[in-house]
Amino acid sequence: MKEHSKIFHEQMDLRAARAEEVLRKYLPQADPCAKTVAEAASYSLLAGGKRLRPVILDASCRMYGGRSELAEPFMAALEMIHTFSLVHDDLPSMDDDEYRRGRKTTHIVYGEGMALLAGDALLNLAVETALTAFDKARTPEETAAVIRALKVLMRNAGMEGMIGGQCADLEAEAHPEETDAQKLLYIHRHKTACMIASAFQIGAILAGAPEQDIEDLGRVADDTGIAFQIIDDILDVTGDSEELGKLTGSDEKDGKVTYVTMHGLDGAEQEAGRLTEEALGLLDRLGGTADAEEQAFLTNLVRSLLTRRK
Repeated sequence: MKEHSKIFHEQMDLRAARAEEVLRKYLPQADPCAKTVAEAASYSLLAGGKRLRPVILDASCRMYGGRSELAEPFMAALEMIHTFSLVHDDLPSMDDDEYRRGRKTTHIVYGEGMALLAGDALLNLAVETALTAFDKARTPEETAAVIRALKVLMRNAGMEGMIGGQCADLEAEAHPEETDAQKLLYIHRHKTACMIASAFQIGAILAGAPEQDIEDLGRVADDTGIAFQIIDDILDVTGDSEELGKLTGSDEKDGKVTYVTMHGLDGAEQEAGRLTEEALGLLDRLGGTADAEEQAFLTNLVRSLLTRRK
């Protein structure tokens, strides 16, 4: 079992390194007068992290025999959008965090105004980067797939997805007494699961996967994303600040409603386990065109998220 885990983690490290390499191809460039915002955006992008979303997108594309060249702009764009959300999340007007991934947050290093601009720049750069996929499309079918992938990416990043979830989260912080289980689920589904759905579905869309598989991968992402956020809530209580790269106990300090405050540690752990098992069952039932090796990698990745310590 330990050997199996070691092999998976070695695979994950290699794939994360590839995602990092892809991301570096699209680092922001700017004229000298805008050099500081480009530096702030690059500082944020290169702060490390698991590169979970581009790794999933790449694996889901490979799983159906898709071309890496077509997937790469979306891998980079998805990580840019994720990073933009973290930069803005850390601002004093939002979560007011001083550390992210073990180092000072962007607004602490560059100031609030420049961090705000860096986040805006990353969102715009994500769109510019994703659009370059049109230059790589070889057939009308690939062009149509790029259009569909762009729609998924931007919908899940916008008011119907991540930003909508962040809106609900801010309101829940202001009025915790009005936050029930249904609203908490909405927050996690939109703030976290939507962007993971982009990763699972965009890769499959670009590779021309069967419609049923694309739909099922959306359900896998929904379960995985919610479980991922529940584990975050648990680690904020039980985790180690040095290992996590950020201070723990912030949810309690800020009076946030989480799965832990609502259901207790045991209840939160049980729900994360249930969602993970549901996601694994869906992955196991994907259609016969899915590559077994990539399918196994994604299965192991989803399973690993339940036992992560950071």
